[in-house]
Amino acid sequence: MVRLGNARSDENIKGWLFFLPFAALASVFFFIPLIGALLLSFREYSLLDGSPFSAGRWIGIQNYVTAFGDPTFLRALWNTCLYTGITVPAKLIISLALALICNAKIVKAKGFFRTVYYIPTITSSVAISIIFLYLFKADGLINMVLAKFGVAEIAWFYDPKVALPIIMLMATWAAVGFYMVIFLAGLQSIDPTLYEAAMIDGASEWQQFLNVTLPCLKPTIFFNLVVAMIGSFNIFDFAYIISGGLGGPADSTMTIVLYLYQTGFSYLKMGYASSIAFILFAIILALTFVQKQFFKEDAE
Repeated sequence: MVRLGNARSDENIKGWLFFLPFAALASVFFFIPLIGALLLSFREYSLLDGSPFSAGRWIGIQNYVTAFGDPTFLRALWNTCLYTGITVPAKLIISLALALICNAKIVKAKGFFRTVYYIPTITSSVAISIIFLYLFKADGLINMVLAKFGVAEIAWFYDPKVALPIIMLMATWAAVGFYMVIFLAGLQSIDPTLYEAAMIDGASEWQQFLNVTLPCLKPTIFFNLVVAMIGSFNIFDFAYIISGGLGGPADSTMTIVLYLYQTGFSYLKMGYASSIAFILFAIILALTFVQKQFFKEDAE
């Protein structure tokens, strides 16, 4: 018994020793900055004020109150919610359709199509943005094609009504490959005997999809939904590159993270920027919890 106790004690010590490097790195690069940013969100602090722990003025929740009275932040919040509400369903529907196509027995050269669909996912967002800037510029390929049909030149990225939808199109095209691979893994994990039983019962392919495929894919759908939602609310790179970091025209491409970046690093209002970051965190946390409860209840 003594030897067994000593062996367990040695295992515990070794386990903690393996855990300590991760704990140290997580504390230095995640937990301490997180707590510092939270405290900073309750202060009026500029990067020019010196140390954030000694400079600045404690103002309580005033930064949060200011945010919800800031027209630019409210516009950024609306743009981000609109972007999320359109791109997330689009990404999931298109990626599921592509996964079903790549998983079909009748499709040849599956590996080729999977690679083609996945390439945009591993392509730099800067490269993708440059491609779309070229396609949609005043004398770009899209306007050249439209001119053949008598359509007048369109200033795509200078029109407040069109700029954000193009970013939505760009982001959807760039991301569907990632979600397709996840859906493909989920489809290949479904027991084939379920489809055989459904066929014996006379179920059509559409009925098999509704009653076998979708129920079995619920964990995969939940994962993709949460990941897609978090990624959409954190949209920054495409909006920054397309608008030149300004969120224009007329704040039509301003997103929460882009405004956070502007507030913190252009206007040097780090306290206010920190409050925007935690508002975004609260929104994502609340939506993730709601989705988890929905899928949990649906599973039950």
